[in-house]
Amino acid sequence: MLTVNEVSKQTGVSVRSLHHYDAIGLLKPAKVTDAGYRLYGDEELVRLQNIRLFRELQFPLKQIKMILDCPDFNQKEALAQQIRLLEMQLKHTQELILFARKIQKEGVESMKKMDFKVFDKSEMEQYEEEIRARWGTSTAYAEYQQKAKGRTDKEHAQIGSSLMTLFVEMGKMKSCAPAQYEVQEKVAAIQQFITDNYYHCTIEILRSLGQMYVEDERMKRNIDKAGGEGTAAFVNQAIAVYCKDV
Repeated sequence: MLTVNEVSKQTGVSVRSLHHYDAIGLLKPAKVTDAGYRLYGDEELVRLQNIRLFRELQFPLKQIKMILDCPDFNQKEALAQQIRLLEMQLKHTQELILFARKIQKEGVESMKKMDFKVFDKSEMEQYEEEIRARWGTSTAYAEYQQKAKGRTDKEHAQIGSSLMTLFVEMGKMKSCAPAQYEVQEKVAAIQQFITDNYYHCTIEILRSLGQMYVEDERMKRNIDKAGGEGTAAFVNQAIAVYCKDV
Protein backbone atom coordinates (compact mmCIF):
# COMPACT_ATOMS: atom_id res chain seq x y z
CA MET A 1 0.00 0.00 0.00
CA LEU A 2 1.03 3.60 -0.58
CA THR A 3 1.09 6.52 1.83
CA VAL A 4 -0.62 9.77 0.91
CA ASN A 5 2.75 11.30 -0.02
CA GLU A 6 3.60 8.36 -2.28
CA VAL A 7 0.20 8.57 -3.99
CA SER A 8 0.74 12.29 -4.52
CA LYS A 9 4.16 11.73 -6.12
CA GLN A 10 2.88 8.88 -8.30
CA THR A 11 -0.29 10.59 -9.53
CA GLY A 12 0.46 14.30 -9.41
CA VAL A 13 -2.53 14.94 -7.14
CA SER A 14 -1.53 17.18 -4.25
CA VAL A 15 -1.55 15.90 -0.67
CA ARG A 16 -3.96 18.70 0.16
CA SER A 17 -6.40 17.47 -2.51
CA LEU A 18 -6.14 13.87 -1.28
CA HIS A 19 -6.93 15.02 2.26
CA HIS A 20 -9.91 16.97 0.92
CA TYR A 21 -11.15 13.97 -1.09
CA ASP A 22 -11.01 11.91 2.11
CA ALA A 23 -12.87 14.57 4.10
CA ILE A 24 -15.78 14.73 1.64
CA GLY A 25 -15.95 10.95 1.15
CA LEU A 26 -14.84 11.05 -2.48
CA LEU A 27 -11.69 8.97 -1.98
CA LYS A 28 -11.27 7.18 1.32
CA PRO A 29 -7.97 5.44 2.09
CA ALA A 30 -8.02 1.64 2.30
CA LYS A 31 -6.97 1.94 5.92
CA VAL A 32 -5.63 4.39 8.46
CA THR A 33 -2.79 3.24 10.72
CA ASP A 34 -2.80 3.64 14.48
CA ALA A 35 -0.43 6.55 13.94
CA GLY A 36 -2.98 8.22 11.68
CA TYR A 37 -1.27 7.58 8.32
CA ARG A 38 -3.57 7.10 5.33
CA LEU A 39 -2.78 4.06 3.16
CA TYR A 40 -4.07 3.52 -0.38
CA GLY A 41 -4.34 0.29 -2.40
CA ASP A 42 -4.98 -0.54 -6.05
CA GLU A 43 -8.74 -0.01 -5.77
CA GLU A 44 -8.26 3.50 -4.42
CA LEU A 45 -5.80 4.33 -7.21
CA VAL A 46 -8.32 3.18 -9.83
CA ARG A 47 -10.96 5.39 -8.23
CA LEU A 48 -8.52 8.29 -8.23
CA GLN A 49 -7.93 7.74 -11.94
CA ASN A 50 -11.67 8.04 -12.54
CA ILE A 51 -11.81 11.18 -10.40
CA ARG A 52 -9.12 12.76 -12.56
CA LEU A 53 -11.00 11.82 -15.74
CA PHE A 54 -14.16 13.57 -14.59
CA ARG A 55 -12.21 16.55 -13.23
CA GLU A 56 -10.66 16.86 -16.69
CA LEU A 57 -14.23 17.15 -17.97
CA GLN A 58 -15.02 19.90 -15.44
CA PHE A 59 -17.40 17.85 -13.28
CA PRO A 60 -17.75 19.23 -9.73
CA LEU A 61 -16.45 16.94 -6.97
CA LYS A 62 -19.90 16.35 -5.49
CA GLN A 63 -21.21 15.12 -8.83
CA ILE A 64 -18.14 12.92 -9.38
CA LYS A 65 -18.79 11.22 -6.05
CA MET A 66 -22.38 10.48 -7.01
CA ILE A 67 -21.35 9.09 -10.40
CA LEU A 68 -18.67 6.79 -8.95
CA ASP A 69 -20.97 5.62 -6.16
CA CYS A 70 -23.81 4.87 -8.57
CA PRO A 71 -24.24 1.05 -8.91
CA ASP A 72 -24.27 1.14 -12.72
CA PHE A 73 -20.95 3.00 -13.03
CA ASN A 74 -19.00 1.09 -15.67
CA GLN A 75 -15.26 1.21 -14.97
CA LYS A 76 -14.29 -0.36 -18.31
CA GLU A 77 -16.37 2.12 -20.27
CA ALA A 78 -14.96 5.08 -18.35
CA LEU A 79 -11.39 3.85 -18.91
CA ALA A 80 -12.01 3.37 -22.63
CA GLN A 81 -13.34 6.93 -22.81
CA GLN A 82 -10.31 8.21 -20.95
CA ILE A 83 -7.95 6.45 -23.37
CA ARG A 84 -9.85 7.83 -26.37
CA LEU A 85 -9.77 11.36 -24.96
CA LEU A 86 -6.03 11.11 -24.26
CA GLU A 87 -5.43 9.86 -27.81
CA MET A 88 -7.31 12.85 -29.21
CA GLN A 89 -5.35 15.23 -26.98
CA LEU A 90 -2.08 13.60 -28.07
CA LYS A 91 -3.00 13.88 -31.75
CA HIS A 92 -3.87 17.56 -31.30
CA THR A 93 -0.58 18.22 -29.49
CA GLN A 94 1.45 16.42 -32.16
CA GLU A 95 -0.20 18.47 -34.90
CA LEU A 96 0.60 21.69 -33.03
CA ILE A 97 4.24 20.60 -32.69
CA LEU A 98 4.49 19.93 -36.43
CA PHE A 99 2.89 23.31 -37.11
CA ALA A 100 5.38 25.09 -34.84
CA ARG A 101 8.35 23.26 -36.37
CA LYS A 102 7.25 24.26 -39.85
CA ILE A 103 7.20 27.92 -38.78
CA GLN A 104 10.59 27.47 -37.12
CA LYS A 105 12.03 25.99 -40.31
CA GLU A 106 10.38 28.17 -42.96
CA GLY A 107 9.85 31.41 -41.06
CA VAL A 108 6.79 33.44 -40.10
CA GLU A 109 6.05 34.25 -43.75
CA SER A 110 5.13 30.60 -44.33
CA MET A 111 2.10 31.05 -42.05
CA LYS A 112 0.27 32.81 -44.88
CA LYS A 113 0.05 29.49 -46.73
CA MET A 114 -0.70 27.32 -43.72
CA ASP A 115 -3.96 25.61 -42.81
CA PHE A 116 -5.02 26.90 -39.42
CA LYS A 117 -7.34 23.94 -38.87
CA VAL A 118 -4.56 22.62 -36.65
CA PHE A 119 -6.03 24.83 -33.91
CA ASP A 120 -9.50 23.34 -34.32
CA LYS A 121 -10.47 21.42 -31.15
CA SER A 122 -14.14 20.98 -32.04
CA GLU A 123 -13.92 17.19 -32.46
CA MET A 124 -12.26 16.77 -29.08
CA GLU A 125 -14.67 19.18 -27.41
CA GLN A 126 -17.63 17.33 -28.93
CA TYR A 127 -16.32 14.03 -27.55
CA GLU A 128 -15.87 15.60 -24.12
CA GLU A 129 -19.47 16.78 -24.29
CA GLU A 130 -20.61 13.26 -25.19
CA ILE A 131 -18.84 11.87 -22.12
CA ARG A 132 -20.40 14.56 -19.92
CA ALA A 133 -23.81 13.70 -21.34
CA ARG A 134 -23.20 9.97 -20.80
CA TRP A 135 -22.38 10.30 -17.12
CA GLY A 136 -24.16 13.47 -16.18
CA THR A 137 -27.60 13.36 -17.77
CA SER A 138 -28.70 9.72 -18.07
CA THR A 139 -32.20 9.01 -16.77
CA ALA A 140 -30.90 6.52 -14.20
CA TYR A 141 -28.25 8.93 -12.97
CA ALA A 142 -30.74 11.81 -12.77
CA GLU A 143 -33.08 9.67 -10.67
CA TYR A 144 -30.22 8.54 -8.44
CA GLN A 145 -29.10 12.15 -8.03
CA GLN A 146 -32.59 13.09 -6.88
CA LYS A 147 -32.84 10.21 -4.39
CA ALA A 148 -29.34 10.80 -3.03
CA LYS A 149 -29.95 14.49 -2.43
CA GLY A 150 -29.67 15.24 1.26
CA ARG A 151 -28.26 11.86 2.27
CA THR A 152 -25.34 11.95 4.66
CA ASP A 153 -22.12 10.02 4.06
CA LYS A 154 -23.21 7.64 6.80
CA GLU A 155 -26.52 6.99 5.04
CA HIS A 156 -24.72 6.40 1.73
CA ALA A 157 -22.42 3.92 3.46
CA GLN A 158 -25.36 2.12 5.10
CA ILE A 159 -27.13 1.70 1.76
CA GLY A 160 -23.96 0.36 0.15
CA SER A 161 -23.48 -2.03 3.07
CA SER A 162 -27.08 -3.26 2.76
CA LEU A 163 -26.55 -3.97 -0.94
CA MET A 164 -23.40 -5.95 -0.10
CA THR A 165 -25.44 -7.95 2.44
CA LEU A 166 -27.66 -9.12 -0.41
CA PHE A 167 -24.55 -10.37 -2.21
CA VAL A 168 -23.42 -12.13 0.96
CA GLU A 169 -26.76 -13.95 0.97
CA MET A 170 -26.36 -14.80 -2.72
CA GLY A 171 -22.91 -16.18 -1.95
CA LYS A 172 -24.44 -18.64 0.50
CA MET A 173 -26.62 -19.98 -2.33
CA LYS A 174 -23.82 -20.73 -4.81
CA SER A 175 -24.42 -24.47 -4.43
CA CYS A 176 -27.99 -23.98 -5.68
CA ALA A 177 -29.10 -23.80 -9.30
CA PRO A 178 -29.40 -20.19 -10.55
CA ALA A 179 -33.03 -20.92 -11.53
CA GLN A 180 -33.98 -22.19 -8.06
CA TYR A 181 -36.92 -20.33 -6.53
CA GLU A 182 -35.02 -19.01 -3.49
CA VAL A 183 -32.23 -17.70 -5.70
CA GLN A 184 -34.67 -15.97 -8.02
CA GLU A 185 -36.41 -14.43 -5.02
CA LYS A 186 -33.08 -12.94 -3.96
CA VAL A 187 -32.50 -11.51 -7.45
CA ALA A 188 -35.92 -9.87 -7.22
CA ALA A 189 -34.87 -8.43 -3.85
CA ILE A 190 -31.71 -6.96 -5.41
CA GLN A 191 -33.75 -5.40 -8.21
CA GLN A 192 -36.20 -3.90 -5.71
CA PHE A 193 -33.39 -2.62 -3.49
CA ILE A 194 -31.78 -0.79 -6.41
CA THR A 195 -35.15 0.69 -7.39
CA ASP A 196 -35.85 1.84 -3.83
CA ASN A 197 -32.44 3.34 -3.15
CA TYR A 198 -30.89 4.32 -6.49
CA TYR A 199 -33.11 4.38 -9.60
CA HIS A 200 -35.85 2.41 -11.33
CA CYS A 201 -34.13 -0.89 -12.10
CA THR A 202 -35.74 -2.16 -15.29
CA ILE A 203 -35.08 -5.63 -16.68
CA GLU A 204 -32.69 -4.09 -19.22
CA ILE A 205 -30.74 -2.27 -16.50
CA LEU A 206 -30.69 -5.35 -14.27
CA ARG A 207 -29.36 -7.48 -17.14
CA SER A 208 -26.62 -4.91 -17.79
CA LEU A 209 -25.73 -4.81 -14.10
CA GLY A 210 -25.39 -8.59 -14.06
CA GLN A 211 -22.89 -8.42 -16.91
CA MET A 212 -21.01 -5.59 -15.21
CA TYR A 213 -20.71 -7.68 -12.04
CA VAL A 214 -18.37 -10.04 -13.92
CA GLU A 215 -16.81 -7.69 -16.49
CA ASP A 216 -15.94 -4.80 -14.19
CA GLU A 217 -12.97 -5.92 -12.06
CA ARG A 218 -13.81 -3.49 -9.26
CA MET A 219 -17.39 -4.75 -8.95
CA LYS A 220 -16.39 -8.39 -9.33
CA ARG A 221 -13.75 -8.06 -6.63
CA ASN A 222 -16.13 -6.36 -4.18
CA ILE A 223 -18.95 -8.86 -4.74
CA ASP A 224 -16.62 -11.85 -4.45
CA LYS A 225 -15.15 -10.32 -1.31
CA ALA A 226 -18.63 -10.08 0.19
CA GLY A 227 -20.04 -13.46 -0.84
CA GLY A 228 -16.93 -15.51 -1.53
CA GLU A 229 -15.12 -16.32 -4.75
CA GLY A 230 -17.48 -17.01 -7.63
CA THR A 231 -20.37 -14.99 -6.20
CA ALA A 232 -20.27 -12.34 -8.95
CA ALA A 233 -20.46 -15.02 -11.66
CA PHE A 234 -23.29 -16.78 -9.83
CA VAL A 235 -25.25 -13.53 -9.44
CA ASN A 236 -24.81 -12.82 -13.14
CA GLN A 237 -26.13 -16.29 -14.04
CA ALA A 238 -29.10 -15.90 -11.70
CA ILE A 239 -29.91 -12.47 -13.10
CA ALA A 240 -29.74 -13.84 -16.66
CA VAL A 241 -32.33 -16.49 -15.75
CA TYR A 242 -34.51 -13.92 -13.99
CA CYS A 243 -34.44 -11.49 -16.91
CA LYS A 244 -35.29 -14.28 -19.34
CA ASP A 245 -38.27 -15.52 -17.33
CA VAL A 246 -39.81 -12.20 -16.27
